[in-house]
Amino acid sequence: MNKRTLAILAAIGATTIYGLNHTIAKGVMPTHVQPYGFIMLRVIGATILFWIFSFFGPKEVIEKRDYPRLVLCAFLGMGFNMLVFFKGLALSTPINSSVLVTTTPIIVLLLSAIVIKEKIVSRKILGIGIGLIGALGLILFGAEIRQDAPNIPLGNFLILLNSIFYGSYLITAKKLIEKYHPFTFMKWLFTMGIFICLPFGYQELLDIQWVQMPTSMLWSIAFVIIGTTFCTYLFNIFALTQLKASTLSAFVYVQPLFGILFAISTGQDQLTLVKILAASLVLIGVYLASRKAPLGNTAAKTNN
Repeated sequence: MNKRTLAILAAIGATTIYGLNHTIAKGVMPTHVQPYGFIMLRVIGATILFWIFSFFGPKEVIEKRDYPRLVLCAFLGMGFNMLVFFKGLALSTPINSSVLVTTTPIIVLLLSAIVIKEKIVSRKILGIGIGLIGALGLILFGAEIRQDAPNIPLGNFLILLNSIFYGSYLITAKKLIEKYHPFTFMKWLFTMGIFICLPFGYQELLDIQWVQMPTSMLWSIAFVIIGTTFCTYLFNIFALTQLKASTLSAFVYVQPLFGILFAISTGQDQLTLVKILAASLVLIGVYLASRKAPLGNTAAKTNN
């Protein structure tokens, strides 16, 4: 099995875990753990795991000229990305979040045009427009009365911001991932993440009532730390060594399939007409924005 095939399998594995995470993490928040406190558990737990596993990797030193990019990656991928997503998930619903994160390929495409001056053909512009209409529709009209979702419009907006930050992280991290071993890169990224998230999550971390925590919630927390954080970041880092950021981001539209099915099967969310229509628009937009051009279209071929 070649490395590209392994990279594709890693990307599929990561997006599957992410799909389950929408419901599993939502089940913990905010009753048992507040969102920012949960983020602290994630970054601390993953930092410990990456430092342990780094002893089995090469002994590398980050070059001084790479520090600014590494710090920026930490803010985008460990700080802003996690903080807005978990806060948004606490305010919204699992299906909403699993749909809105599929805007990531569109965000990556837009950022690629801005940052690396990649030309966007008309088909991709159409896809961006349709996808954003679907996302905005879910934000503006996807509200419903739910005790565990106190502010769905704001939560949906924060989840959309998560896509922006994560897309920016993928583009920014690409050069460092090609240069350093995943364990080296991730151990320093998560170490920085602790200090970035600490001002937001310190008090909520202290407020966690571990003695009163149900065993099922402890397993859910372990899944988020080991699966959603350690494994997915490691899988994505490996995938980025063989795939372009725009290609990897396209795997995100598999999330709604797993996210919606799991949320419905566990009774933690339900489909509505607005969600179905919005999800359809987002997925159509992502498909148009991510689809490779026909072989005869030379201008389009240079953009994939």
